[in-house]
Amino acid sequence: MIRDIFDRFYTPGATEFEFGREEIARSAASLEFEPPKNLGDVIYSFRYRNRLPQEILDTQPEGKHWLILGAGDARYRFRLSDLAYIYPSKGLLVRKIPDATPEIIAQYALTDEQALLAKIRYNRLIDIFLGITAYSLQNHLRTKIANYGQIEIDELYVGVDARGAQYIVPVQAKSGKDVLGVIQTIQDTVFCASQPKYARCIPRPVSAQFMPNDIIAMFELNFDGNDVSIVRERHYRLSDASQISADDLKKYGLPEPD
Repeated sequence: MIRDIFDRFYTPGATEFEFGREEIARSAASLEFEPPKNLGDVIYSFRYRNRLPQEILDTQPEGKHWLILGAGDARYRFRLSDLAYIYPSKGLLVRKIPDATPEIIAQYALTDEQALLAKIRYNRLIDIFLGITAYSLQNHLRTKIANYGQIEIDELYVGVDARGAQYIVPVQAKSGKDVLGVIQTIQDTVFCASQPKYARCIPRPVSAQFMPNDIIAMFELNFDGNDVSIVRERHYRLSDASQISADDLKKYGLPEPD
């Protein structure tokens, strides 16, 4: 269905184009498929879980990737971007952090994503990662923004640094088969910039991913109005204090390369 929609709207050399949600049902009918009960699931799956069909990927210029962005209520936009997905780097130093997660939270967290957000919150990983004092303002914030439609921010923090500068920090968290995507970073940043109450705050979007062996990968990202770039990446493992050795602490104190 997504390939059929792409073929009907794409013209060679185009860098973006829009289509409406009704096109999903239209494609299902033309292909003699049963329409999905939730048409939006088709878009969600190609944003976060599945690769686009190879026929669509073959139209990407070298170094570019197709994104499916929101374009308003029940409308979407294919757009070429430098970066589509964010994957943890291999071989990055894993920093052990004393685990302050209440055991009852770990026991009753309903999903891996909830567990990840809780671990970030109770262990103040936003503070540690960004070097600011941050406070959770709201989680699972659902709202609408112009030209993008409805979005959901996994968790929203506000923060302040030693100079007194203030920050707004949208966080996206993924686990399991879900992949961190730049689409949510774009939408989160646009939301923060569009709100008058955050006009004096500096946006610092963060993405977090559960990795094997209880490692949490964290990324600070930047959206410049066109493309998303990775500012920094760190890997953390929440550990018992007894598992953090003097050698570990000595290693963490070494200056980092630029």
